[in-house]
Amino acid sequence: MIGLIDYGMGNIHSLLSAGEYLGIKIKLCKNKSDLKSVEKIILPGVGAFGACMDILKSSGFYEELNNQVINKKKIILGICLGMQIMATKSLEFGETKGLNWISGTVEKMNVSDNFKLPHVGWNSLNHLRQSPLFNNLNLDSDYYFVHSYSFKNKHPNDILATFSYSSDYTASINKGNIYGVQFHPEKSQENGLRILENFVNL
Repeated sequence: MIGLIDYGMGNIHSLLSAGEYLGIKIKLCKNKSDLKSVEKIILPGVGAFGACMDILKSSGFYEELNNQVINKKKIILGICLGMQIMATKSLEFGETKGLNWISGTVEKMNVSDNFKLPHVGWNSLNHLRQSPLFNNLNLDSDYYFVHSYSFKNKHPNDILATFSYSSDYTASINKGNIYGVQFHPEKSQENGLRILENFVNL
């Protein structure tokens, strides 16, 4: 059973549709107690870093996520903003502390004049190390991105893959049972569906 956190800041319907297509059992987790009965967790996210952290704390998800992921070692996948809040902090609209699961800072992308923000569209990845999250996928596969801020890792070993958009940025992270992708697998067609399937099989 995969727990999908529903806290009002994620592409819930797209992820549910992807899960249904793949035959994955997904439980919508609308409160912190729901996390106790699932085997793995998906943390989606669209919007502002600070607002996301405020909601997680006020809803009780913040403490329970730390309990389930850090103490009980449940495998988790953060998507887009859901990956970014795994960082130490963000500099979006001032400084905001994150979950601090993977050392790094979320910063606005520094692109040249001929590159627009937000970064919207398809990009291939540069894989820095092998991971079962990308099993049975071509190295030049494309994924769909929508964002203006990126995860700047403190430790390069926590990066699975990067992408290029004026400069190189983090596309995927992993540390132990914690996984994250900056792109949206639920919007990345067959390649994204395979990512979700691989996550279920971790």
